[in-house]
Amino acid sequence: MNFSSEQPKIIVVGSSSIDLVLETEKVPCANETVIARNSESYFGGKGANQAVGTARLGASVYFIGCVGMDPLGQQIMRNMVSENVNVGFVYETDQEATGTAYVTTFDGDAAIVVVPAANNFLNTGHLDAADKYFQTVDLILIQLEVSLEVIKHTVKKAKKYGKKVGLYASPAQRLYEDILDNVDFIVVKSSELHIVFGEDQREDILKKYFNKVFVRDDINSTIYFDGTEMKYCRNDKDKMIYKMGMGDAFTSGFAIALCHQNPIEECVKFGNEVSARVSSKKGSQTGLPRVSDFFS
Repeated sequence: MNFSSEQPKIIVVGSSSIDLVLETEKVPCANETVIARNSESYFGGKGANQAVGTARLGASVYFIGCVGMDPLGQQIMRNMVSENVNVGFVYETDQEATGTAYVTTFDGDAAIVVVPAANNFLNTGHLDAADKYFQTVDLILIQLEVSLEVIKHTVKKAKKYGKKVGLYASPAQRLYEDILDNVDFIVVKSSELHIVFGEDQREDILKKYFNKVFVRDDINSTIYFDGTEMKYCRNDKDKMIYKMGMGDAFTSGFAIALCHQNPIEECVKFGNEVSARVSSKKGSQTGLPRVSDFFS
C-alpha cells in the first residue's frame, strides 16, 4: 500500500446517528423478552462512519448530511469536528429528531434497527449548495441510509464533474443501471446480492462488473473478479470480535488506497486491514485506525 504525498479530498454524502448497543445472551425472537447485560451508546451512521474513517486515514473530508435540532445532533457535530471532518454542509432540521440505531449484539453478531429520522430530510438542494466542492474533490462516497433521490443526484453530479464515486450498498435495496453503471466501485454483502442486483449468481455479477463489485462477508473476506480470474482476500484476525462498522471501514480503506493510485488488489488488501482493525473495539468508529498506525 502506497501513500502518496498528495492529501486525498473526499466528500461523503450520507447518514449519521447515535447507536444504542445492547449486549444480550441471545438475540430475542418474536414475543420474547431478554435481559441485556450492558448498554452503551456510540457514534454511528454509515455516512458518518466513512467520513471519520477516511479523515483518520489522512483525507480532507466534507460530510453532507442532516441531523435534528437536538442534543444528539450537537454531539454528532462536535464529534465530527474533533475528527477533522468539515461539517459546513451538515444541515439541521426541526422536523425530525437526529437519527438513531438500536443494536442487539450476541457473540459478535448484531441485529440492527435503524430509525433514519433527520437523515430522511437530506435533499438534492443540500447537494447543490456544495456544488463547487464537488468540482474539486478526488472521490465521493455514498451509502443507502439516505433517500434514493439523493443517491441518484449525487451520482449524477459526480459524473458531471468527472469524479470517482464509491457506493457501499447497505442497507440493501434494489439498484438499477442508472446507478450501477455510473459508480466506480460497489461494496455489497454476500447475503444481499439478490436484493441489490435482482439475482444471486455471484460469478455472473462479478464478471459483469469486473474490478468494480466487491463482495464481503462477516469473516472479513472480499471477493471480486479482476477481468481474468476470481480474486479472494481474507483477513480474520483472532481479535476480530465486534462486527459493527466493518463494511464502512473496508469502504474507507479501499477509497483511501484508490485515491493514492494503488492497484485494485492493494486497495482490497488495505480495505480488509482497516476493517479488521475496527472489529477489535466496540462501536463503528472507535477502532477506526489513523494513518499514523500504518507507519509505526
